[in-house]
Amino acid sequence: MLQHGDSFFPSGAVSFSWGIEALGADGKISKADDVARFVRQQLKGRWATSDRPVLCAAHAAGGDLDSVLTADRLMEANSLAAEQREGSKRMGAALLNIHARLETRGAKDYQARLRAGAAPGHVAAVQGFLWHALGLDADSACHVAAHGLAVNLLGAALRLGIIGHVDSQVILGNLHATIADILSVPPAPLHELHAYAPAADIAMMRHETQDSRLFYN
Repeated sequence: MLQHGDSFFPSGAVSFSWGIEALGADGKISKADDVARFVRQQLKGRWATSDRPVLCAAHAAGGDLDSVLTADRLMEANSLAAEQREGSKRMGAALLNIHARLETRGAKDYQARLRAGAAPGHVAAVQGFLWHALGLDADSACHVAAHGLAVNLLGAALRLGIIGHVDSQVILGNLHATIADILSVPPAPLHELHAYAPAADIAMMRHETQDSRLFYN
């Protein structure tokens, strides 16, 4: 958990702001309270109801690539904003690439499906598949993913100069309760997959029109 949940691990996540950059440019996210509210909403409105069920289904697949693919394709269908959808797949491809080089069991096999265009490779599906192969139980995998998302979003806000290091640690500490609440209930079944984060989706759609950009989305 410590190794694969650490921001030191080269997962490719540092390239994405998931809408923070555009919302910051619009003045909608300008202080620590705004960042805290945004991250909490991403955890509750997108990750808990979309990424988590896909991650858990891919984990429960037990290495069966066809079952992983089913969850992966449902994530593709549920990802409406192009930059959010492509960002998730870029992260998944980057994660698969490093695990293929680390020789994690099954990584090269699923990577071959991505390269053949037979699988989208969304990060949640890839996380569940790979972390099962590494021996993490489902609860541990969910903790790593939720913590990682929070750290990635806070890191983006930090690099954009919206918050400082102390702010980021205060927010992260307060988010532990939110993550615990999310994980205290079973994940939704795949047929109930959904996400509601309209401000972030619209921000990511508008991101490509910005004059200057630091992040992919």
